[in-house]
Amino acid sequence: MTTISTKTKKHTLLWAIALVFSLSSCSDFLDVVPEDKLVEEQVYRNVYDADAAVIGVYGKFMALAEKNVILNEMRADLMTTTRNSSPLLKEISEHNVSANNPYANPKDFYIVIQNCNDVLKNFDIMLAQKKFTQGEYDQRYSDIGAIRSWVYLQLGIHYGSVPYITEPIENLEDVKNISKFPRLSFNELLDKLVEFTENLPYKDLYSAESSMVITIDGYNTAKFFINKECLLGDLQLWKGNYLAAANHYKFVMETATRGGANTALYDTYRVKFAEVITHDDLAVGYVRYSEQDAKGLIDSNTQGWRSIFARDRDQLWNDEWIWSLPFENNFAPKNPFIKLFSNKNGDYLVKPSQSAIDLWNSQTQANNFPYDARGSKFTYKIVNGDPVIMKYLYSSEAVTSTVANTKGQWFLYRAAKLHLRYAEAANRNNQQKIAYAILNFGIKSAYQPDPIPTDVTNIQQTLLPFPYDFDARMGDFPNFRANWHRGAGIRGRAYMKAAGAIGDDMITTENNIIQEDALELAYEGSRWEDLVRIALRRNDPAFLADKVYDKLSKEGNSNASTVRTKLMNVQNWYLPFNWN
Repeated sequence: MTTISTKTKKHTLLWAIALVFSLSSCSDFLDVVPEDKLVEEQVYRNVYDADAAVIGVYGKFMALAEKNVILNEMRADLMTTTRNSSPLLKEISEHNVSANNPYANPKDFYIVIQNCNDVLKNFDIMLAQKKFTQGEYDQRYSDIGAIRSWVYLQLGIHYGSVPYITEPIENLEDVKNISKFPRLSFNELLDKLVEFTENLPYKDLYSAESSMVITIDGYNTAKFFINKECLLGDLQLWKGNYLAAANHYKFVMETATRGGANTALYDTYRVKFAEVITHDDLAVGYVRYSEQDAKGLIDSNTQGWRSIFARDRDQLWNDEWIWSLPFENNFAPKNPFIKLFSNKNGDYLVKPSQSAIDLWNSQTQANNFPYDARGSKFTYKIVNGDPVIMKYLYSSEAVTSTVANTKGQWFLYRAAKLHLRYAEAANRNNQQKIAYAILNFGIKSAYQPDPIPTDVTNIQQTLLPFPYDFDARMGDFPNFRANWHRGAGIRGRAYMKAAGAIGDDMITTENNIIQEDALELAYEGSRWEDLVRIALRRNDPAFLADKVYDKLSKEGNSNASTVRTKLMNVQNWYLPFNWN
């Protein structure tokens, strides 16, 4: 393959990004062909045009950010409405969606799918015409194919029965026509998605030599693109193929191991322990020797757990984030989350529910403080008397010049989510001890006797085959530092006491994992899908219905009991497929 200079790569991708950001995120350009639209012969000529097409898909994909967060959080138990919320948001929260509710309109998803289908078709033509190499095709085709599968997974979660369309169509409105495009059940859809995505020709990240991977204005584009192994883990988890899911997740967890010895070997996606002296970490921590002083909590955009959502894209950011898309001040699409969450620079349309607040306040920290600092100290704060969800606001509300700051991120996948999904799969595959370790204080803690012997040769490791092989040995006689010795576990990094115990049964362990999902990942777009997945797996609608009831009842909603009764029927979990 011809070597592409960094200058050429940067010029190409800058052009592509400029093309994307020139498109309105609200445009229905797929329904009307503008007179000045370039014909395919002018836009699919070489690998650089293919790069532009990929970036174009991601530009349209970013328009789903607000809808993704609203549907996955407001429909569940951790997010609720405010005094400023429209009736449309209240409909989502109360599971009483009207035909014209834009949050429930599936058309936005199919706009992205239509883009994907068009690009995939043209990539096939380009390959046949030898306009780029097989390797270039494999990477780009697989990326767009995976994005399409991700969008379809969301459609299945929220609508249940949906049309599965894999070719570009003349008129997007035809998606509504059941005679042309019959709808698959959610389970049938999952079968299609697993088969297609598992057979993608390239499942790794873009190679470092790819023209898609460059650094622009401090952003390395590698984390812009979907992680296909995480997606495959999620698809297999939904299907109940737990060993397959664990395989995919563990592959990502071992990213640094595959990369060889480097400074990130012990840290990348390891959910690492706190640095008690420097606090250059992503952990909940206190000033050393002031652990009993609540004011000693490390609460900073550059240190500690809060910095996961605020820090620049440095090495620590890369240790945690697997997939994240940035919003910038000067480019479209604009950051939708300031308007949604902020009571200072936005409209304050959503807030944490009392159920969420009570859950965080029911926990106990390692210093016996009776609350989880990830709650009121970091995930939300009281601002001018209002509980404000802060995860999406730390970047935009940082001290800046007089120019309005609309920077932010769409949080899509990070190490904590990866570990919790892996623990869920491992637990269902009868690996409760490993699931307990990942959930709590890490492998080293769970796999060592008390007292710890001087020789760690045969402890602090699972001694199991992949994907359950962990070596967390750390000893001095002999001196040994294995790949997982810094892994602190989810609750260990959060400075929490253990949840459950080694030896808990599968359901108890699973309950603890799903509760931890709420504590750690609140408002990152995962909650509704977590509740649906577990309730379907157990054939237990009450698992989901009770949590939504608890949210509504605690805010004095007179419809709480009616909503619970409605949600005891699985068919009522799904939004109406109303196309407006």
